Parts: sequence; structure tokens; C-alpha cells
Amino acid sequence: MPAPAPPTSPLVLVIDDEPDLRTLYELTLLREGYRVEAAGTLAEAWPLLEQARYDAVITDMRLPDGLGLDILHSMNTRQRPERCIVMTAYGSAENAVEALKAGAFDYLTKPVDLKQFRAVVASAIHDSQSARGADKPAASQRGPRAGPSSAPESGAAGPAGPAALSRLVGESEALQSVKRRVGKVARSMAPVLVRGESGTGKELVARAVHACSHRADGPFVAVNCGAIPENLLEAEFFGAKKGSYTGAVHDREGYFHAAQGGTLFLDEIGDLPLAMQSKLLRSIQERRIRSLGSNQEDVVDVRIVSATHKDLAGDVQAGRFRQDLYYRLNVIEIVVPPLRERREDLPALCQALLTRIARESGTITPVMSPHALQLLQNHPLDGNVRELENLLHRALALSDGGELHFDDLDMPSARPTVANVKAPAPDAQGATPTDLQAWLDQQERDIITRALIETGFNRTAAAARLGINLRQMRYRMSRLAIVAPSPAGSETDDPV
Repeated sequence: MPAPAPPTSPLVLVIDDEPDLRTLYELTLLREGYRVEAAGTLAEAWPLLEQARYDAVITDMRLPDGLGLDILHSMNTRQRPERCIVMTAYGSAENAVEALKAGAFDYLTKPVDLKQFRAVVASAIHDSQSARGADKPAASQRGPRAGPSSAPESGAAGPAGPAALSRLVGESEALQSVKRRVGKVARSMAPVLVRGESGTGKELVARAVHACSHRADGPFVAVNCGAIPENLLEAEFFGAKKGSYTGAVHDREGYFHAAQGGTLFLDEIGDLPLAMQSKLLRSIQERRIRSLGSNQEDVVDVRIVSATHKDLAGDVQAGRFRQDLYYRLNVIEIVVPPLRERREDLPALCQALLTRIARESGTITPVMSPHALQLLQNHPLDGNVRELENLLHRALALSDGGELHFDDLDMPSARPTVANVKAPAPDAQGATPTDLQAWLDQQERDIITRALIETGFNRTAAAARLGINLRQMRYRMSRLAIVAPSPAGSETDDPV
């Protein structure tokens, strides 16, 4: 038996009705230097929870006299500070998602991998201590029942959290709601889906979730799922061994390896092909990956945050996105509001953007005239913050003096038109075409052109409207010779 841990060591409660497994967990935790108490039923666990404060609680999902979720709900109701880890049976994805939605810090799938078990428990203890003010071991000792957790609402862990939240500029209620949501979800390992229109700042929200979490010191790896060639997806995500495919001259690390101990941000998750969706689902559920050409699986410890501008629920109904992956990723959803729904944030947002743009260009930050601000207030800003930043870049480049003006910029309310293609007329009823392929190409060209015009030539938005991904949109535009206008200093697509 391992030597008893000192009284200041973290205290862990293990609840499992299988004696052999309970002993295995106890021995593993004792070897890590923790103090451990154990129970086999809810009836045994309740008195222990009444008498002590723990640094972590580990409970099986199914117990002889109830569910582990009963423990979780009770702890949440009482605002207990402990982080709770739930163990579920192999393949019980629904149970894992239910536990995370109920507020579990994390879940483990039986049979439990002990290396993963130790890592998850260590993360839970670290997060629990940080929430209580860090390094207050007396809170783990037996004694009078303590009061509610004093964990800050923001959930910000260290200086990185407030700094990341400050990059979400604005005081509107819509944005404040997003910040509060970030603070709450950052405290667990639950997967997060960030949803919003293109250009709203979904990656900034994802970075704030990471910075406010106990993983803030770990890596944040951002992946644009729509920008990776389909034949390279598996190697990019899971890594590859030397010689596993033509051109693999050395071992390469995948995104999951690179994000070990941190957060993996999957941007535009809706663009993943169905075949890759299946492989990603397995990796998230099992927390194991197999590199191309490897004979063994590696345990990975990453938190998944994904983002999309698409209606994934609609894509699930249409068969374009796996339902099981959707529910696995969308445990907690954060909706980022479009800029038109928080126009009161424009003055502060313009000031922050201008300050950064001027600093990067080595110029003095200009003053925005009331007239310029009014022009922006009246502008549709369908491209959201990304379009606003583009307009400010152009205005700063053309300004002469300390005041910013938009008079010299083309800021029509109407959307741009195509230089070489007229807006298509409604489908005409006529004779049977003599060249079917040419006729079909023209119909496709008309539909794509109409979608581009309606979205201001934002190819990502047009692709979403047509139910295809950005890669397919680029291919069709190239094949059909559709050219979007490119006025000086403007962007015709979302940056990758």
C-alpha cells in the first residue's frame, strides 16, 4: 500500500459500487499523493459529502440506489465548489453528453484508461482549487460545512482570461450575455459550439473560452476545416508516420497531438466531409487517435471547441452532417450576435479597431468624426466586424489628417454587382435545349451568381446559402468562369 498522504494533500471522493474498480481507483490516486475516501452507493456518499469538502468527486453513472447525476444535481443546487467527474459505460455517448450538460467537469468511459484517469483528476483538482482562491488546502479538510463557492462568475483563470474577454469589445446586453456564457462554460471540459455569421468574431470567443479555463497555459490550436484538402484531412488531424503515404518522408504531428493539454478549435466544422466526421466522432468519444501508418493508438487530452456559420441542425436533417457528431459537439452552444444587433457597440469597437490598425501601421490613431460614425451606423455591415475592420483600414489609408472620413469611399447601401456577369433573369420557359450540358451550366451559373450578389460576393455565405461548402463553391466558380469584383483595397471572401 502507498504511504498515507499528508493532511494538506487534495482530498478525493470515489463513488463506485464495484469493489475491485473502487480499489483500483483508490490505489491509483494514493500513488499520486492524494487522500481518498470511497463509497459504494449514494446512501454511503451523502454523509461523506455533508461532513467534508473535497477537491474532486468521481462517481459512476449507475449506482445500486440511483444515478451519479443525482450527486451532480445536488452539488450544483448547493453551489458546492468541487469538480465532479462522471464515469460512463463504454459507448454510452448519450450519458456522457447528459453529464456534461448537467455540469460535470468531465467524463471517463469504462474501462478507464489509468493515464487518462490521472490526467483528468489532476485537471479537476487544479480547477477546483483555482475557483476557491487556489492553494487553500484547509478547504479540503474535514470540518464544519463550508458556504457556497466563491468562484468568480467570469471563470477567468489568471491574467489571460480578462485579457481575452477584453478583446470582445462592447457593452451591449447581447455581447455581455456572450461573455457571461464564456465564463460559465470555461470551467468544465464540455465541448462548445460557437455559432454565428461570418465575421462576428467566433474565433475570439473560442480563444476566450480557452483563456478563461484551467487549460489557459496549454496550447490553443485553431484549424479551418474548410481549408484542408480532403485527401489530407486524416493526416492533418491525427498525424502520420514516415512512409505512410507518398511524400511522407518523416513522422508528422497532427492537430490533436499539437493541442495536447489544451484546446483544439475546429473552425467551420460544417465543411468537414461525412467520412472525416465519422473519424472525428470516434476520436472525441474514445479520446484516442491512431496516426496514419501507426499500429497503436495514443491517448489525447484536448478540449474541443468548434464553430460554424451554418445551420448544423438543418444539415443534420438534410443528411450533410452526422447527428451523433452534432450532439457530441453541441453540448454547450454560444451564439455570437451579428453586428447589426449590437450597433450601440460601434463607437467602442471602431475605437479599438482603429487603435490596433494605427499601431500596426505606425501611424497616429485618428479621430472619428460624428458624420463618419453616422455613415457606419447606416451601413448594412452584413460582413459584421470583419467588414467594419476592412472599411476602417481603407479609410485610414485614404485619410489625410487627424480625422477619419468616409466621403471618399464607396459605401452604397446596395450590394455590388458583377463586372462580367449580369444578374440572371428568372428561368425562361422555352423549347427543349439542343445542348443539355451548356443549358445546365448556364442554370448553375445563374443560381451561383444570384447567390453571390445577394451575399455581397461573400463566397462563404453564398456557399452556405446554396448548401455547399467553400471548397465546392470555389471549384464551381472556377469551372463556370464566374469572377467576383475586386475593387482596390477590398476583400471578396472571408480570410482563411
